[in-house]
Amino acid sequence: MNGSPSLTDLLFSFEGRIGRQTFWMKFVLPVFIVAVIVAGLDYLIGGGGILSGIFQLAILWPSLAVYCKRWHDRDKSGWWTLIVLIPLIGSIWILVECGFLQGTAGSNRFGDDPVPA
Repeated sequence: MNGSPSLTDLLFSFEGRIGRQTFWMKFVLPVFIVAVIVAGLDYLIGGGGILSGIFQLAILWPSLAVYCKRWHDRDKSGWWTLIVLIPLIGSIWILVECGFLQGTAGSNRFGDDPVPA
């Protein structure tokens, strides 16, 4: 999976690697925008959080797939996503590792470098 993966591969495949720009621009930013809209709708209709809960369930699989590919870019197993289960520390760790640290330069055991040289 060189360069930018298709949307289907990005959201549903656990294979390959993605770079930080793809992570932020094609996943985090759109999910954040939709989450704000859903929360606003939830508030307006007095849903008590039901729409937000449905949205969170809907993005569970895509979130796992995207984080797995970011871990792969760091040359780590996708199972590292489970670190988020550690209160506070896990969330900070996953943000730093997946959001801010550069991936492995060149090929690694998970595939070719998603960022062109």
